[in-house]
Amino acid sequence: MIVFSRRGIAIALTSGIFVAMDLDALKAALAASPENVALLVLVAKACEEEFELEEARSYWDRVTALEPENAEAQLGLARLLDFDGKTSEAILRMEALCARQPDLGEAWLLRAKLALKEGEAQEARSFYERAIAIDLKLRDEDLLERIVKAGGSKAEGDQKKKLVMTSDGRYQEEWEEDEDEEDGPQEGMDAMKARELGVEFSKKGEVKFDDVGGMNNVKEDIRMKIIFPLQKPELFKAYGKKAGGGVLMYGPPGCGKTLLAKATAGEIDSNFLSIGLHQVLDMYIGQSEAKLHGIFELARQYAPTVLFFDEVDALAADRRDMRQSAGKGVINQLLAEMDGANGENDGVLILGATNAPWHLDSAFLRPGRFDRLLFVPPPDAEARKEVMRIQARDKPVVNLNEEDLAKKTDGFSGADIRAVFDQAVESTLAEAMKKGEMIPVSGKQLIKTAKQVKPSTKKWFESARNYAIYANEGGLYDDVLEYLGIKK
Repeated sequence: MIVFSRRGIAIALTSGIFVAMDLDALKAALAASPENVALLVLVAKACEEEFELEEARSYWDRVTALEPENAEAQLGLARLLDFDGKTSEAILRMEALCARQPDLGEAWLLRAKLALKEGEAQEARSFYERAIAIDLKLRDEDLLERIVKAGGSKAEGDQKKKLVMTSDGRYQEEWEEDEDEEDGPQEGMDAMKARELGVEFSKKGEVKFDDVGGMNNVKEDIRMKIIFPLQKPELFKAYGKKAGGGVLMYGPPGCGKTLLAKATAGEIDSNFLSIGLHQVLDMYIGQSEAKLHGIFELARQYAPTVLFFDEVDALAADRRDMRQSAGKGVINQLLAEMDGANGENDGVLILGATNAPWHLDSAFLRPGRFDRLLFVPPPDAEARKEVMRIQARDKPVVNLNEEDLAKKTDGFSGADIRAVFDQAVESTLAEAMKKGEMIPVSGKQLIKTAKQVKPSTKKWFESARNYAIYANEGGLYDDVLEYLGIKK
């Protein structure tokens, strides 16, 4: 978002659309949604542009009260401190911000300006080079000229340019990373190796159960089946059981299986690797199996690790449905890795998520593999209210009646509820564009939109019902029957 200002008018560039908004209208919208961080940032920047510095400071303070480490607020407060002659305090803020977010180019650029003001031209040059190494769009030739005039010459050993070929066959200059600079997270999993394997990496503790709205029964199941065994491995070892194993989460799409997997990793303070079909399959024979082995070896090396296979039915489909031996080879490799035939899996938790567990090869549901199935249903009323609060947090929503909206969204997935908010915002934004003023999203508009959105879970339950009734070997899908109120 980019903000310009002219005589009390703030012009925000959002998604490529210019929207003219009177500053008073913005403040009125903020009054209706006082904890809307995005609005607070917008108003604070507009006040800065109008040199209403005291007001800008109050708005930035409100942002930091809601989000203490908000980068835009820290930058704004540093700018105001510098303007007020407190440059040293501004520098301290930027040092802390750069330590927390070393890839934030705007922070390094402001540090360069502050260092130059303090007469530290060489430091200013180093900070400036760091900023444009992160984002070339931050180039400021006027600032660079002032730094050079003040004595900020390029120091030996600083970052250097290199020529890189672009996708269209041309060459462009880029800044090289310092060779002695650390890459990846400061602890745990080797993120560089994860990137080489093409899998998504998350550092320890990034998402917790508190970040997942509702679903308390599912969370309790995860604690009993997954978290406690990994938190108390010595107790399980005394009973001859190892921490780890495989758990398969299944249910309608959009109900939070992926988020639950990340939160599980956060609760047990483990590394998290997310693997999709496209990250494993390779056109060359044997390469897919090698990739799978590399992923498991990485997880074993940095245990405790949660290995999350999204849409696992794509990787572990029933071999009887396959005509080519290549796919069977991948399945056999995955089974061998899960069994620990190619390495010790102690401390490696294998989580799978699927919308269609009945399409999995039956071999994956044997003991020692995905031997624990966890049904993730659509969110209940309390969970839907929590999802609504999360969705409303960064939007100018007024008169939200959670109780009524929860009744109108019975059977909705979390993704369906997000669609309700997105469509309501689009309708309100279209009206705001026509009137040229800020219009909040009303609770009535949300209820009206909810009537137009069809729950995506309905079709899933139509299929799941038949499998649960007629193909429920060993009671695998009893939870589905219980959810639908069907007696066994």
